[in-house]
Amino acid sequence: MAYVKAAERERQIVAAAVRVLGAVGVAGTTLRAVAAEADIALGTMQYVFPSKDSLLRAVVAAVTDDVAATLRVEIEPGLGVEQVLRRSVTNFWSALVENEIGVQIMQYELAMYSARTEGAQGLARLQYERYTSLVAEFCERAARATGQRCAVDFETLGRLSLAVLDGLIVQYVANPDAERARRDLDLAVDMVIRFADPQPISGESN
Repeated sequence: MAYVKAAERERQIVAAAVRVLGAVGVAGTTLRAVAAEADIALGTMQYVFPSKDSLLRAVVAAVTDDVAATLRVEIEPGLGVEQVLRRSVTNFWSALVENEIGVQIMQYELAMYSARTEGAQGLARLQYERYTSLVAEFCERAARATGQRCAVDFETLGRLSLAVLDGLIVQYVANPDAERARRDLDLAVDMVIRFADPQPISGESN
């Protein structure tokens, strides 16, 4: 058998885990099932990820990293906070909701699994902290690049933006009406921007 570097083996297993999670859900996902999907021995699987919890943490990290990478390609901080919010939310919806709804369902299942399973409670917190930090990072970079300030701190803006988007995703999962969802999304972004109220810093007293 050809030698596979540890980092590549981990990526291979995580990709297999995402496929298994999408097919059978969190409860039905086992290390044995993921090993079979990745076409590796169970012992190799357990060497890389000794427990289901450690594997799910790697899945959460990989999925959120993929989201960040997808959005960073399209976002220019020099556009300002309003346009960064509009573009990031719209790009996310197009690429990772309409075209990857299974991944969104998987993430909600992971969050609920975390809330109900002893020893896995940190998974949901990890997932939401990473997404909140991503939104806050984009908005803060945009504000600095264009000399703007917002009416609320960037962490709060990140949490509330994510809360609004989460609600729209759940409704889309329940009733995948693409036109209605896009209208609601546009209105929700307008609402978040009004809440953030980005304004130029120039002219303010020190």
